[in-house]
Amino acid sequence: MVDSTRFKTVRWSIFSILILTYILVYFHRMAPGVVSEYLMADFQTTGTRLGALSAIYFFVYAAMQLPSGVLADTLGTRTAIIGGNITAGLGSILFGLATSFEMACAGRFFVGLGVSVVFISIMKNNAVWFHARVFGVMSGVTLLIGNLGSVTAAGPLSALLNVFAWRSIFIGIGIFSLLLAVAGFFIVRNRPEDCGFEPPNPRLRSEDSPSLDASWLKNLLSVITVLRVWPGFWVQFGAIGALYSFMGLWGVPYLRDVHALSRADAAHYMTVMLLSFAVGALFFGWFSDRIRRRKPVMIAGMLLYFCSWLILVFSDWSAGLGGQLLFGVMGFAGSSFVITFACAKEVINPELSGMAVSVVNTGCFIGTALMQPLFGWIADSTWDGTIVDGIRVYSSADYHNGFLLMLVFIGVGLVGSFLVRETRCRNITVDSSIKA
Repeated sequence: MVDSTRFKTVRWSIFSILILTYILVYFHRMAPGVVSEYLMADFQTTGTRLGALSAIYFFVYAAMQLPSGVLADTLGTRTAIIGGNITAGLGSILFGLATSFEMACAGRFFVGLGVSVVFISIMKNNAVWFHARVFGVMSGVTLLIGNLGSVTAAGPLSALLNVFAWRSIFIGIGIFSLLLAVAGFFIVRNRPEDCGFEPPNPRLRSEDSPSLDASWLKNLLSVITVLRVWPGFWVQFGAIGALYSFMGLWGVPYLRDVHALSRADAAHYMTVMLLSFAVGALFFGWFSDRIRRRKPVMIAGMLLYFCSWLILVFSDWSAGLGGQLLFGVMGFAGSSFVITFACAKEVINPELSGMAVSVVNTGCFIGTALMQPLFGWIADSTWDGTIVDGIRVYSSADYHNGFLLMLVFIGVGLVGSFLVRETRCRNITVDSSIKA
């Protein structure tokens, strides 16, 4: 039986390996912001080059999202998670050992390549090992726990830097990834049927399923040509592209340069933001499932998110409790994007859910990959030449110009939320009561 104790044990054991891997995904995503001063000093980088170094992860991640969906729907979660951990682990070790900017870029490339398959694999795993009615909640739980990696890349990483060299930390993370690859080999399985269990969700009728003889390319084309998949892409491109750029790279330098905060204090603000982001992901996934609505919840979240950015950019806010509250609201509201994953799954044939989620998820990483170096280029273009301890120091005006570009991106995400198709938390391709 699907609800047997053994089934639950196997299911949660697999989920544990995947979520530990996902925590490392977020660590690598957000860590450059905290170690930015070390990277700028060791490799003598400009803001543009620093942005490019960080963005390599996102460029590779974005390029790999569609292949990741194909891998998840063909080879399965097990192969993807083992190969991903090995690649990311070796990349992290290379990054920690880097003696030149080019070597660091190579390490960052392999980290991005390895972790790029993880999220889609987890979404596919959640779709086949858990009942469809809790997919929104599981998406929120996944992001909540995964964001613990973001939190460790803020305050805890800042504290560790007082004890260990940044290089030693990344080498240690790489070794841990290799150990997770070994655990994945022994524990992770693609489907309940591989362990002798019945699937928790009924199979589609054969006439409703994608042809088993169809090539993966044909199936992929059948996904990307569905227009109702794309609004979620634009939500992530704009709103989350800006948010990840801020949380993962430019937030700490901004608080240091403009508000005169120490690295530890600036990292605390990022911790507040990331924790709020994690809690919000769980809330929005749960609340959307609870009221059985997707679109109005996402629009409300995106509106609050846009307004919080207006306050950051145009108001005369100051560091302190009010500033931490502002950062908390930004993180919480931005996490409403989590609903795009459920929407993607619910507007496409269930057998192709991995590809659909990957299309939407690509937007986040294309947006971030463009924003991080663009922000650095804008800051460099008006920089007055101030250098402290080998690190470029930017003025409030330099950051303000970059934030204006972020607002444009966030506006794109807000518009995208109004175009998302309401599914009432059911798959519109198999539920005849919902018009597709």
